[in-house]
Amino acid sequence: MSVVVGIDVGTSAVKAIAVAEDGEVVARREVGYPLATPRPGWSEQSPEDWWRATEQALDGLADDEIAGIGLSGQMHGLVTLDASDEVIRPAILWNDQRTQAECEEIESRVGLERLISLTGNRALTGFTAPKLLWLRKHEPDAYARIAHVLLPKDYVRLRLTGERAIDVADASGTLLLDVAGRRWSPDVLSALELDEAWLPEVLESPVVSGRTAAGIPVAAGAGDQAAGALGVGVDRPGPLSVVLGTSGVVFAALPSYEADPQARVHAFCHAVPDTWHQMGVMLSAAGSLAWLRGVAGGEFGELISEAERWEPGAEGLTFLPYLTGERTPHADPDARGSFTGLSVRHDRGALVRAVLEGVACGLRDSFDLVGGGSLGRASGGGARSELWLKIVASVLELPLERVAVEEGAAYGAALLGGVAGGVWSDVQEAVGACVRTHGEIEPVAEWVEPYRELMARYRALYPAIRSVS
Repeated sequence: MSVVVGIDVGTSAVKAIAVAEDGEVVARREVGYPLATPRPGWSEQSPEDWWRATEQALDGLADDEIAGIGLSGQMHGLVTLDASDEVIRPAILWNDQRTQAECEEIESRVGLERLISLTGNRALTGFTAPKLLWLRKHEPDAYARIAHVLLPKDYVRLRLTGERAIDVADASGTLLLDVAGRRWSPDVLSALELDEAWLPEVLESPVVSGRTAAGIPVAAGAGDQAAGALGVGVDRPGPLSVVLGTSGVVFAALPSYEADPQARVHAFCHAVPDTWHQMGVMLSAAGSLAWLRGVAGGEFGELISEAERWEPGAEGLTFLPYLTGERTPHADPDARGSFTGLSVRHDRGALVRAVLEGVACGLRDSFDLVGGGSLGRASGGGARSELWLKIVASVLELPLERVAVEEGAAYGAALLGGVAGGVWSDVQEAVGACVRTHGEIEPVAEWVEPYRELMARYRALYPAIRSVS
């Protein structure tokens, strides 16, 4: 018997799973680590913490022979190394907001239209390239020592295999990749005066990127969203991935490169060779409910039960989920959340209902921009709530399926590791052999019209509030 291992280098923990050839998860480990916020809006971690957690998670994970390992992880984070592969400074993460001035500089240097054409995206504070420009301006001594630039999961790869490499899906989130050409963009690098020699080799996701000391092949892997999409079976155009995690994502596979002219959604390479994807991202999905629970108290089950007592629309109460800024459809790090339409009748349950519905409306914004679909595959912590899935299905006017395995990105990484290790011939075979769905949540017919009215209110609020903020 052999198993494949998936490793997900997340923002709060490393998750490692062992998966049998029939897709069953036979072992799980999770090891956490701290997050540093040295200034308001900053977010950093020590790459050494990722490696220590990975070692602990892998220790004794699988008794069977490991055929292959796949990697996934948080996207966009900047890991800088010197010529000896020593970490120069703490990694600057995807949710760090310090680089707005550098984003404006990038769009000025490259030209917004040209940048979107080449990279599929506009410059956002989360991406990697603005972090390099910030480092050049604010920490020139550290910048002068740079010999290599990696993303978080790729630092773990370096420690596992001794190889520096990156996959096309994760590289798409650096703002330095020619996404259509699936290679580093000489035009962007030249405009930003960045050295291509710093960047690792770009590989397709299931390709062997190196081997462990024990000879186990390690796949190039994928960023967490592309790997997570594989984990729910979105390996080709068809079903959409709808993620109700801390952030919310609507993800659609594409047969060819297609960038939104206004870059309201991301266009990235997919983890399946020679395919691409679009995704809309909202920054506070289940994170919004976690915030409300922290403010109002109560257990999640209790809060959901209170929300069930309210009718759709909560008597005009509308929540904007922009608690940490927003990406889709408003690329605005300064966007802020709000409740509007409050009355003395509204209680904690009404606030919860409004949060669930506001997040669903945010997902609808992304759904409309990625071109819709006929079926969604739901994942993330929020997908455990039957009520929330009914609300999302009704707002999207789309049936949703749950998947049998909740490991998401780690599961998709394991499938890639299995392809690298020869367990499956390609990604499609791996997905077909392993991904299973159960239970379909249909839109609630009598909720659809009230939610169309809610969407109209929701979409009118952002420009109205932005104009006076």
